[in-house]
Amino acid sequence: MTESKDVHMKDAQEDTSSFESEPLITEIEQSFTLLGKVATTFDNRYISKVFRDLGPLRRKLVKHGDDVLPIVIKNTYPQGNPSRGYLLELLGKAPSSSASDTMDVDSTAVLPEVELYLHLLVQVYLLDTEKLQELNALSEKVVQLMKSFNRRSLDFIQAKVWFYVCRAKELIGDLYSIRSELLYSLRTATLRHDIETTASIITLLLRNYLLSHDINQASNLVEKVEFPENAGNALVARYYYYLARINAIQLDYSTANECVIAAIRKAPQTPLANGFLQAATKLSIVIELLMGDIPELKVFKNKPGNLEPYFNVTKAVRLGDIKLFGEVLKKYEADFKKDDNFTLVSRLRQNVIKTGIRIISLSYAKISLKDICIKLHLDSEESTEYIVSKAIRDGVIEASINHQKGYMQSNELLDVYSTKLPQQEFDQRIKFCLSLHNESVKAMRYPTDNEKENITKEVEPSDEVELLKAIEEGDLDDFMD
Repeated sequence: MTESKDVHMKDAQEDTSSFESEPLITEIEQSFTLLGKVATTFDNRYISKVFRDLGPLRRKLVKHGDDVLPIVIKNTYPQGNPSRGYLLELLGKAPSSSASDTMDVDSTAVLPEVELYLHLLVQVYLLDTEKLQELNALSEKVVQLMKSFNRRSLDFIQAKVWFYVCRAKELIGDLYSIRSELLYSLRTATLRHDIETTASIITLLLRNYLLSHDINQASNLVEKVEFPENAGNALVARYYYYLARINAIQLDYSTANECVIAAIRKAPQTPLANGFLQAATKLSIVIELLMGDIPELKVFKNKPGNLEPYFNVTKAVRLGDIKLFGEVLKKYEADFKKDDNFTLVSRLRQNVIKTGIRIISLSYAKISLKDICIKLHLDSEESTEYIVSKAIRDGVIEASINHQKGYMQSNELLDVYSTKLPQQEFDQRIKFCLSLHNESVKAMRYPTDNEKENITKEVEPSDEVELLKAIEEGDLDDFMD
């Protein structure tokens, strides 16, 4: 009885698995149908729909991909196709030559769009199931496969595939071997006017250089390449984020601040972009502190992610307490290193000292350098004199030093409206508003001639519903990661 019961339970599990896999196989084959339309009509609306459905499909593949993907591969590729063999091997399914696998498969060549998208699905499945060695082996195969294609209908899929190729190299700790292939593909994509692949590879190269701390190479790449203006907002946001990090490391804080603000503004406003928004917000706080400004309290409220370390650093800078700053830096060192902001946060020590000196100059008309040294917990009275002199020269405080008697005397405060400070602040705000207006005008999208012809033609009711849905979601032409 026990053996019979086990057999029945096993059969029931197999039936349940088959029942859950069949709709998933049908869903993937429907994506193949849309990709076939892309190949014939060159209409990117179908690509947009495929990628909108990729997120839910990806979550289903984590549970049932081991059963579904081998079936889809066998149904798509004819017997003897090299892609069929290595895809099944990477999924842990040895390719077989039984008649049941080949009886329903068409012997004609597989569409490049379908073939590359199927490789993308296998990439995503291997990444989500943490099979990194298999994913890395697949990356080498798919790079060679992309070199054999030259079709503009593949641009969006290639951009996605390149992201997962670089992600595989990053996770196994191999950042250098992929650079030559990325540079070669960047040149090829630029010559072919492949906007999406060009934008994707530029951001991937910048990320690669920043992870290996090759700041000079990243800066040289930015100077020598031109980022496509018509790239999707997700790629533009990522590009501006990397620009902000490069400029911040190179001490150009004003440019870095403009770039990180643009990155936050252009980032997709969806829950999937929370990780990016957290990283950009943390970088924005540090850059604002390095510029000598204090972020507003609302920046730290109702924001996703752990901003407590950055709030405590901001508090130490605002109070000008060098002792508190040292304690915060030591306590949250692991968090800052995890965010790759430890070097930038360490630079804030000078800002803390400047703030402390400014507070002292406003509180005391005359104070000895020895008392300043004690209040700010500095090393010596001599170093305090140098720091105060530099603060006076940089315009941080209005004061003078009596070197013979060893004290600092604050100058009488003048009316701020008699200085050029209000004019400079007003000019800065005007420039920001004009820049925002110009970028908004550039971001407007107008249909091309081909799209106008497609719109005027009769479309199926289902296609029309999908078009309206795409317009409402705002991703008709955008390539969202």
